[in-house]
Amino acid sequence: MDAKATIEAGKAVLGIEFGSTRIKAVLIDQDNKPIAQGSHTWENQLVDGLWTYSIDTIWDGLQDCYADLLKDVKSQYDTVITNLAGIGFSAMMHGYMAFNKDQEILVPFRTWRNTNTAQAAAELSELFVYNIPLRWSISHIYQAILNNEPHIGQIDFFTTLAGYIHWQLTGEKVLGIGDASGMLPIDPETKNYSAQMVEKFNNLIAPKNLGWKLEDILPKVLLAGQNAGYLTEEGVKKLDVSGNLQAGVPVCPPEGDAGTGMVATNAVKQRTGNVSAGTSSFSMIVLEKDLSKPYEMIDMVTTPCGSLVAMVHCNNCTSDINAWVNLFVEYQKLLGVPVDMNEVFGKLYNNALTGDADCGGLISYNYISGEPVTGLAEGRPLFVRSANDKFNLANFIRTHLYATVGVLKIGNDILFNEEKINVDRITGHGGLFKTKGVGQRVLAAALNSPISVMETAGEGGAWGIALLAGYMINKQEGQSLADYLEEVVFAGDAGVEIAPTPEDVEGFNKYIEAYKAGLAIEQAAVEAKK
Repeated sequence: MDAKATIEAGKAVLGIEFGSTRIKAVLIDQDNKPIAQGSHTWENQLVDGLWTYSIDTIWDGLQDCYADLLKDVKSQYDTVITNLAGIGFSAMMHGYMAFNKDQEILVPFRTWRNTNTAQAAAELSELFVYNIPLRWSISHIYQAILNNEPHIGQIDFFTTLAGYIHWQLTGEKVLGIGDASGMLPIDPETKNYSAQMVEKFNNLIAPKNLGWKLEDILPKVLLAGQNAGYLTEEGVKKLDVSGNLQAGVPVCPPEGDAGTGMVATNAVKQRTGNVSAGTSSFSMIVLEKDLSKPYEMIDMVTTPCGSLVAMVHCNNCTSDINAWVNLFVEYQKLLGVPVDMNEVFGKLYNNALTGDADCGGLISYNYISGEPVTGLAEGRPLFVRSANDKFNLANFIRTHLYATVGVLKIGNDILFNEEKINVDRITGHGGLFKTKGVGQRVLAAALNSPISVMETAGEGGAWGIALLAGYMINKQEGQSLADYLEEVVFAGDAGVEIAPTPEDVEGFNKYIEAYKAGLAIEQAAVEAKK
């Protein structure tokens, strides 16, 4: 069946993901291949000191993204979408959306980006004996309680952005387990919120007499493959203003962007992992068992099927090196030389591989913003060298490449060196890997592990949630998500792998020791330039 026939027969599957700067829709065929796309660009707003997206912005963005998809379908296939085999919604994780009994939002949506929850996160981490990050939903609700905000006694339901969209389109107050694990820790045995932590939280807030218990206001946890409801008549109107789409489309559990990234890189099986490296970076390593103790720089979440995942999240990655490369672009323009950005990146990055494995002593701190893993509340981009260092172009670019994954290495060294975690495959995706082979080699040296890159990884989270919707409707009896991805979607394609060389690993280790020793310089820069 060709793409047009698939669409007209209602056999296509749709995934829509709300990223921090773009909402993206991907329509896939019965072979899980993208056949149409749509997108909408949006930006968060700083309102009363908190980062938010308004409710109107959310729905306008969803409708415009879907309308853009319809334009692509019309342009390519001269047809319209009237039915779908399945649909899924995903979004950036964490944050806080609280509603009263009348389904009215009580305070503007507080996104993961807000850092006003330090007191709550610290107190809950101590109470739970578990690392609770600032951006998690439980930190947000407890901070609101600590602040005695007027709305806290009116809460009837609270959820994430993906959970909110799904609820409004299906009427179901549910959440995929991966997204739920960013609200409150999950018990890997029960595949549900930790009952022990729920009880501790209820006891903690009992003196406030708020009129609700935590378990009554949280969304129900669902696993990948479970049915999470159907598009309602009312829901369809909120999605498709053209009026062509029929209600009744089955919807998969809503998921977070971390989970859809794992799916899109075939990294949901235990002993696999993925690294997303763009403006920010994070690694996700799927564990065989829990860590021996909590670590402040490691977040514990789950795959969409409930396996524990150790996540190292870094605020800074490619922004600083992009700024340096733009200086070379400016220089070319001054010389009157035509500029091809891909060629500039390619030449500089590949030349960097001819430099010294330890960057000749040069160090770069790419901190455009603060970096929690290394304890920096604010960032000051710095390039540091001494008079005796080997200062040349290859080493200069190489140190900036190392800086993109330096903080990631510090977090993962705990997993590999202290916790002795074993990994069979790590897949890289994102802008760092656009210049073939270079970012891969740098990351392989940093993590001392082979790194694979797949062509399809660029399809991103919208494709990942479409695959989860496809899994819900197409899986065989007893077929796990990992097996479905391995056998059906990727069919053995593991991508192109680059293994680390001993020289690169030794050089990166030497670099990171100097990097850690020089963090006092970065701290001094923050304090000196307020």
